[in-house]
Amino acid sequence: MISALFSLFRGKPLHPVGADGRMALSDHLRELRARILRVALVMLIVLIAALFFFDHLFDLVYGPYLEARRHLPKNSSIATTNGPGGGLMLYLKLCGFAALIGTAPYWLYQIWAFILPGLHDNEKRWSRIFVAIAVPLFIAGVLLGYFTLPKGLEILIGINPGGITNLVEFSSYLQFFSRTILVFGLAFEIPVFVVLLNRAGLVSGKTLGAYRSWIIIGIFVFAAAATPSTDPFTMTFMAVPMVVLFLVSEVIARAHDRRKAARRPGAGLSPDEVSPL
Repeated sequence: MISALFSLFRGKPLHPVGADGRMALSDHLRELRARILRVALVMLIVLIAALFFFDHLFDLVYGPYLEARRHLPKNSSIATTNGPGGGLMLYLKLCGFAALIGTAPYWLYQIWAFILPGLHDNEKRWSRIFVAIAVPLFIAGVLLGYFTLPKGLEILIGINPGGITNLVEFSSYLQFFSRTILVFGLAFEIPVFVVLLNRAGLVSGKTLGAYRSWIIIGIFVFAAAATPSTDPFTMTFMAVPMVVLFLVSEVIARAHDRRKAARRPGAGLSPDEVSPL
């Protein structure tokens, strides 16, 4: 029984990988199943461990709401749980959210390890570079979202008419919290995707420069729609770093286009232009 479970988690292929790098579909599925089971087991362990640190996690998530409430009239908002099982669901949802975030390096590595054998050497090298850049950018976006969240909550709750108490149900608040943090984190990944599109030959630096003004307007529209509040300050906190990162990605794209053109003089010509060769 134990050996069967071990082989299930190990996911060792029944047929070895051939000289051409190919592997049977059944072995791919076995490996995928094993990686999913590993992730599920690790997440379960971290969730159980998070239950022992619930107070610290609760203070971390609840902090932006308390900070926003300090700047609001007294008794204008109260945090609540819903139903007899509300407290239990609070524990499970918060610790589950912590387990999902805490195990992110592990399950991202499992995804990476699954697709890695199918990449060429140069693709492996560049993917490592992009991961090394994308992770700090995502963390920076998450931190910015966390520190701007109190202002957004203050404005949203402050819209309530006087004399009416706003009841903030914690499950809804946790969804709002996680969505806001995720939007800020993903927004900071846009330059990475721009550079990826450029390296794939789908977007050139010249094209980015031609549509720069429209892209900047689109960034501000996206920030206005994605930020939790309606004030211009939170929108600006998201939009300005995104504009700076986009300009940096445009510079990188132009530099890459120049290097590619130097290696292949006719690579950047349109079909109607005459090659110097």
